Amino acid sequence: MSSVTLQNSPTDQSTGFSSVVFAGAIVLMIATACLIAGWAPLGFSIATVFLFAGPHNWMEARYFLSKMPARWGKLWLYFTIGLGGVALLTVAQIVMTTTLRYYHASGQAWTIGYAVWNTLFITWITSLVLMRSRQNPKRLHWEFPVPVGLLLIAATWLWPLAWSLGLVYLHPLVALLFLDRELGKQNRDWQIVYRRCLWLVPVSLCVLWWQLAAKPKLPGNDLLSMQITHHAGAGILSGSSTHLLVSTHTFLEMLHYAVWVIAVPLVAMKTVPWNLTKVPLANKSAPWRTMIAVIIGAGVLVMLALWAGFLVNYPVTRDLYFTLALAHVLAEVPFLLRLL
Repeated sequence: MSSVTLQNSPTDQSTGFSSVVFAGAIVLMIATACLIAGWAPLGFSIATVFLFAGPHNWMEARYFLSKMPARWGKLWLYFTIGLGGVALLTVAQIVMTTTLRYYHASGQAWTIGYAVWNTLFITWITSLVLMRSRQNPKRLHWEFPVPVGLLLIAATWLWPLAWSLGLVYLHPLVALLFLDRELGKQNRDWQIVYRRCLWLVPVSLCVLWWQLAAKPKLPGNDLLSMQITHHAGAGILSGSSTHLLVSTHTFLEMLHYAVWVIAVPLVAMKTVPWNLTKVPLANKSAPWRTMIAVIIGAGVLVMLALWAGFLVNYPVTRDLYFTLALAHVLAEVPFLLRLL
């Protein structure tokens, strides 16, 4: 009887090797971000925002354009409410904060203002979830969106500032969900590796908290240092170490930037950002293609203007950026729901 020797095919070997490289890149990225965020949180925050704030918004907008159908059809109401809500909530936030600052409003007025805005935000998301539950493909069981939404509204009125701070820390993690869904469609082996590597994120956070919980307040009373610590929640979590807060927030933001600037373009778009052949709206007609090209070009100009602003006056540009960046945070919601 003859024996048969079974060997892995070249394709299997190449897939296994690529998965190992992919895993190594993820581990290196998480470990490096954790190390630098814990060692030099203020400097790391300044550097990451300067380098990646503009490019990551540009790449994110480019990704959303690739996911926007050329004809909305039955989805017209969903996208109208989704994109309309992004615009209205962004304007409402800017008007609210500008008005409260102009009139030197009390702490109670700020609390009520945030509670009202959070209520509108939760109502908007709940309405999108309800519409998504009736759409195909139905990959999840969309149950009890209204009771959950009402429970969250009650929570935001009890702890409005804590709810807003929670959004600051949870938002960077949303990018990890986008990458997971794209990996599930493009490379199932990489998705399995990716999910295993993500366990390093809570491990890294535990290491940061263990090492930095007893650290004293970060040095520096200048405007930029106060902006960074305030954004990380120093004004709300006054009893916590600012070193810990800034390190945690900067670590999560770096993961967010890495996903949008590196991972999603490589996995989902697989082409240069200015190649519009895979943008449905650009293929709709010549005028639409021209308009999308103008949007992409304008995004490049905004990115360059942002870098110039950081060089001229970093604190003012940073404050302006994070005020307007709310739009891209909100824009993630309708597109993420469509992927779930």
